[in-house]
Amino acid sequence: MYRHAMAGGVPVSGSAARSSEQSSSTNYTVPLVVLTSLFFMWGFLTCLNDILIPHLKAIFQLSYFRAMLIQSAFFIAYAVMSIPSGRIVSRVGHKRSILVGLGTMAIACMMFYPAAAQRSFPMFLLALFVLASGITLLQVAANPFVAILGKPETASSRLTLTQAFNSLGTFVAPFFGSMLILATAVKGADELAKLAPADLDAYHAAEAASVQTPYIGLAIALAVLAVAISLFKLPTIEDDGGDSAVAGAARDRGSAWRYPRLLLGALAIFMYVGGEVSIGSFLVNFFGEKDIAALKEADAAKYVSFYWGGAMVGRFVGTYTLRRFKPNLVLTTHAIGAAALVVVAMLMSGDVAMWSILAVGLFNSIMFPTIFTLAIDGLGRHTSQGSGILCTAIVGGGLIPPIQGQLADAVGIHHAFVVPVICYAYIAWYGLKAPKLD
Repeated sequence: MYRHAMAGGVPVSGSAARSSEQSSSTNYTVPLVVLTSLFFMWGFLTCLNDILIPHLKAIFQLSYFRAMLIQSAFFIAYAVMSIPSGRIVSRVGHKRSILVGLGTMAIACMMFYPAAAQRSFPMFLLALFVLASGITLLQVAANPFVAILGKPETASSRLTLTQAFNSLGTFVAPFFGSMLILATAVKGADELAKLAPADLDAYHAAEAASVQTPYIGLAIALAVLAVAISLFKLPTIEDDGGDSAVAGAARDRGSAWRYPRLLLGALAIFMYVGGEVSIGSFLVNFFGEKDIAALKEADAAKYVSFYWGGAMVGRFVGTYTLRRFKPNLVLTTHAIGAAALVVVAMLMSGDVAMWSILAVGLFNSIMFPTIFTLAIDGLGRHTSQGSGILCTAIVGGGLIPPIQGQLADAVGIHHAFVVPVICYAYIAWYGLKAPKLD
């Protein structure tokens, strides 16, 4: 998520590096394992939205535009909560913020129970916003710990590992959702009208339980995780503006907002998250189209895992290619490849269209961390401010899917994929121009 890419995007301060040196003799293997589970959980919960969308769309008989409000309610939290989350972390510390984030996420999962019982779409949206708010705080608080839990020279490998577990969460979530949330087939209005009152009540109960039970289980898992983390003593991360000021001092412009590379990079993050989430949000319905695969929702949901699994594989491959080639050129190549695959999916049908759109996940893999690194290069003491701007741009995941949804309502789901094509075209341009945007 962003869904998985946020794991490695936070720069580590000079004092954090010193904390790592001081603690290098300490064995943090167990705390690192527990913290790594955080990345799995927020990847899992974020990707589960792709399964909620077709389910709630059918239950509430939503248009594609209204169904995409599910992603809007979720990702708008990044725009609203990124800056407040940073202030919370500064005030109460990283470990307490992690616990607060997990508690918020657990409460949000419990909110799905009354939302399903009352069949209230606005309550679902509120629960998703609260859930994403907890994830935002969790990301702001947890990311730096991964870098300092061990020797400085192995920090990159630890970050790669946590990113892989984040991607593992996005890979597993569709299988989980297909078995539990989409197991109950949603009936149309005509079918419901034919049911006897007792059968109708039983149907509504089963329909509600398909959402209630999984999210109550997730709330319990989050609470257990919070207890586990509270038992470990983690190193303290102190903010240090002095060291970070050195790198960019020669061209300090007084504010991160005065760096074109950062601002255009934020737009690239906006486009990337929006394009990635838009594609994932439409996959189940796309695979259900007669000229694509005519799959039932539960079966289609399982194939969504290949989309996110491709990102997981691509991340490991990217650790090699980004060392061998210039990152901006790797980014441009991936963006062009992603755009080309989406175009193929739009122009073709059947298996070719299906597997082309799934393969886009492989090209998405390196985009977020590469854009992030290019955008903050040379910011010096404004790196933290720049990071906040880039994190806020994740809101693209909440604004671009409704645009594609509105287009799908107007011209059909097949041709609505032109929206992510435009997103990838901009990212390709940014990759080419980033080194010159000083």
